[in-house]
Amino acid sequence: MPFPAMPEALLRALTERGYAEPTAVQAAVLEAETEGRDLLVSAQTGSGKTVAFGLALAPGLMGETERLPAPGAPLALVVAPTRELALQVRAELSWLYASAGGRVVSCVGGMDPMAERRALAQGAHIVVGTPGRLCDHLNRGNLRPEALRTVVLDEADEMLDLGFREELEMILGAAPEDRRTLLFSATVSPEIERLAGSFQTDALRLSVKAEGGQHRDIAYKAVLVAPQDAERAVVNLLRLSDSPRAIVFCSTRASVTRLQSNLAERGFSAVALSGELSQAERSRALQALRDGRAQVCVATDVAARGIDLPDLGLVIHAELPKEPETMLHRSGRTGRAGRKGISVLIVPPNRRRTAERLLMAARVQAEWGPAPAAEAIREKDAERLSTQALALLADEPAAEDLSVAEALLAAGADPKALAAALVKVLRAPLPAPEELTPAEDAARRPPREPRAPGAEGIWFRMNVGRDGRADPRWVLPFLCRRGDVQRSEIGRIRILGRETQFEVSPAVANHFASAIRRPDAEEPHIRLEPLAGGVAPAPRPPRPYYGDRPRRAESRR
Repeated sequence: MPFPAMPEALLRALTERGYAEPTAVQAAVLEAETEGRDLLVSAQTGSGKTVAFGLALAPGLMGETERLPAPGAPLALVVAPTRELALQVRAELSWLYASAGGRVVSCVGGMDPMAERRALAQGAHIVVGTPGRLCDHLNRGNLRPEALRTVVLDEADEMLDLGFREELEMILGAAPEDRRTLLFSATVSPEIERLAGSFQTDALRLSVKAEGGQHRDIAYKAVLVAPQDAERAVVNLLRLSDSPRAIVFCSTRASVTRLQSNLAERGFSAVALSGELSQAERSRALQALRDGRAQVCVATDVAARGIDLPDLGLVIHAELPKEPETMLHRSGRTGRAGRKGISVLIVPPNRRRTAERLLMAARVQAEWGPAPAAEAIREKDAERLSTQALALLADEPAAEDLSVAEALLAAGADPKALAAALVKVLRAPLPAPEELTPAEDAARRPPREPRAPGAEGIWFRMNVGRDGRADPRWVLPFLCRRGDVQRSEIGRIRILGRETQFEVSPAVANHFASAIRRPDAEEPHIRLEPLAGGVAPAPRPPRPYYGDRPRRAESRR
């Protein structure tokens, strides 16, 4: 179905961007029954809703004309939950209205407010911003709302989740009463309905679902890995993928920093996105991804809200999300605008049920299997390198390159050795694949034998004690992760000055000893090893103590 009648400048912009026909949400907001009405639209991420509300703004901005009037007080206002999403919306609306003479200004936290004030003073047709910064400009008189014809709340559910209700009420309360209000949200919660009831008039409810079900262009996969192999599995997934860009999600800023650093050390061009970065740092990271200087983005959920990266074909959940909505949001960074994508969940054996519940609640099906093995990556590399080398041979060689090749052959170089040298040069920049614990070993737990009351366990030691600020709240989870055991299988723990001694159930002691021999990328400086004989030394008897200080021996009086 082609786009309906609209200004020629907008149709030309859509054609230049490769839009042959509208997506489901774009078609829905352009129906004749929506004209002039407030809209409450629920549509999944990646459905093309930014262009959808951009087109829905056109009647209020342009009327029957082909070009916009001279910029002045803004005619439309778009509110987005995060800086990245607001800047992305501004970029989308800028190309859409460029031929029509549109001027789009952004007002977001983390940017220079004085520069934004000057931009607003020069006039704009559309203002895009985050709630807090928009309220600040309203309070200071920099943003004049009297001419607004349309207000758009993008990702309204996310803004309410982030606690922006008061700011949204202030923005909507400052806009003219006869303006048009468009609310776009992934889900319509009771709180969204209350907001719509307060600030919309006779709103038309549009629920747009993609044909073929949830995330029909995304293939979900779940890979079982040993807990200590999670990061190595990320490496192998990135290496096997043919996607030009990938995003890896972690749950905390600390995890993002650690994983990005480790990937960079392994040879990946990786950038980080988390809330602790300044706006300038986040903008540089996104630009590096868009212009190809970086191929991997490691991000937290909040920092990646609304990000749309070109050619992003792979999403990796390095740490499982807590909610199915978060998993869908993460996965929705790929499979956008009709392109195919892959979403991979990395699942330790003890989190399999959690992953299955997430997938069931999100109503998506995943293919379960092992993480890519190092041998599979080497086979894939052989195909890629052969193709790359043949492509180089197909090009007409430069004269200086040909003369060097002739000199090498004249000196007796073996053509086969030269070809192997070429492959070696092509292989050199590639990060080495990681050796992983076989999937069946990761999933199979050693048989548990009940521990006899009072029976001694096997003792191990760790080279961190009180002097290294060892804390029982940290030690126990760390030992479980490193040794791939459960909390109930760790017995007594003694934190000494320079080391920590701990007891492991005899039923899993061999498994524990095998697991701790593998290198740990997260805490490489911490060493674990069995104590001599597997028996803890007897504790030292307490010193006799009298009053405030030990009593001197009689012979020294």
